[in-house]
Amino acid sequence: MKKLAGFLFIVLILFSIYNDLSYGSLPTAVSTNKIEAKTVVKESVPYFEYKILPGDTVLSVLEKNLDGPLPVSITKAVEDFQDLNNNIEPTAINIGKTYKFPEYPQGQ
Repeated sequence: MKKLAGFLFIVLILFSIYNDLSYGSLPTAVSTNKIEAKTVVKESVPYFEYKILPGDTVLSVLEKNLDGPLPVSITKAVEDFQDLNNNIEPTAINIGKTYKFPEYPQGQ
């Protein structure tokens, strides 16, 4: 019985050495999980530049340019204006300064 137990112990040791050399027992620094990073490139809106006159608002300038109502929502127009002008609030425009305004096609 002692010989059988000794033989099984040696087999167990040899198996663990083989397993350790083949697959390793410590976690590796290189992870097998792959993570993909995606960059979102925001499409630039076509724009025109306009020098603000007394009484002008962002919406009035956009409607003057289109000769009619906006083909997009007011929220979208405000967001596009802010994107083009470094997040300037539409209520903070100054008379005499030139700003970029989004240009929308009439059929949008």
